[in-house]
Amino acid sequence: MNAVDVMNTPIVAASPNASAREIALHMLLGGFSGVPIADGNGSLVGIVTELDLIKALRAGKPLEHVSVTDIMTCDVVTVDVSTPVEEIMRIFECEHILRVPVMREGKIVGIVSRPDLLRAVVEPNFIRIG
Repeated sequence: MNAVDVMNTPIVAASPNASAREIALHMLLGGFSGVPIADGNGSLVGIVTELDLIKALRAGKPLEHVSVTDIMTCDVVTVDVSTPVEEIMRIFECEHILRVPVMREGKIVGIVSRPDLLRAVVEPNFIRIG
């Protein structure tokens, strides 16, 4: 199994022009713990996580006045659609991250999170009915 087999799609990436408050609302309403930041061409420029938002709040910054470019992680760990699941598990463990954007030809096409990997391993023993 590879990243393409377990990734979440479609995904919604935020613009670098978004505010931290907009990102926080998107996360809360969607049940996400991180949001990729992409330019208009779908090229990944960063990621904002719950921890980034918490750090901004702890620094006394009102989220509506904080740009995502001020708090996002720019050096994002990514994988290609062909990356084996075993390698993704190793990345999660070694990098201590919860999710990884999946790329195809320099564009973000999905996200794999820790629960996605667990689901891929557990679900073959279960079937959906109805």
